[in-house]
Amino acid sequence: MSIRVILADDHRIVREGLRSLLEKDPEIEVIAEAGDGIEMLRLVQEMSPQVVVMDVAMPHLNGIETTHQILAKYPSIKVLALSMYLDRRFVTGMLSAGASGYLLKDCAFEELVKAIHAVAADRIYLSSKIVDIVVKDYLNRLVKVDTSVFSILTSREREVLQLLAEGKTTREIANHLCLSMKTVEMHRQRIMSKLNTHSLAELTKYAIREGLTSLEI
Repeated sequence: MSIRVILADDHRIVREGLRSLLEKDPEIEVIAEAGDGIEMLRLVQEMSPQVVVMDVAMPHLNGIETTHQILAKYPSIKVLALSMYLDRRFVTGMLSAGASGYLLKDCAFEELVKAIHAVAADRIYLSSKIVDIVVKDYLNRLVKVDTSVFSILTSREREVLQLLAEGKTTREIANHLCLSMKTVEMHRQRIMSKLNTHSLAELTKYAIREGLTSLEI
């Protein structure tokens, strides 16, 4: 029986390239592609994949938050991060969200196939460059209290923060999340209070530093 896979990346050419390569493996079936986290959440609900290959930096809803929300509802699904970022925040963010593996986009195709088979078999897969980061972060966590964005803000507040950092207006955020403008403004005030920030520029810097969004989006 084939491993049912959904690909998530905001670049269509990347998705098409991955699909073309993965479909050469008779044991892998790419059943759908998503261009952002919102679309991925919908496809997961509709198509019940076994493995999700997830880009980390995506617009509207990043890969870390998407992973959080997928696994909160469907804990049996395996998420494999595929990213160009080696930054600790992205790596530990994805693994803390529940991802079963993390690969860099410069990996060989054979390694991606190997990783998909590994996570589908309920194993953890990390590329060699990621292992050092994970070990160092584990050692740091032994002596530090977790003050990451995922321990401070709620899921909805993280969504609002990402959209604010991406330059969306209150009205655009309200429409995007199906909320009232008053509710969005309330979330914004709570976010600023929790983070002790006083401007949109500070919020944007914080969101980038914590891996909720990136300058490249």
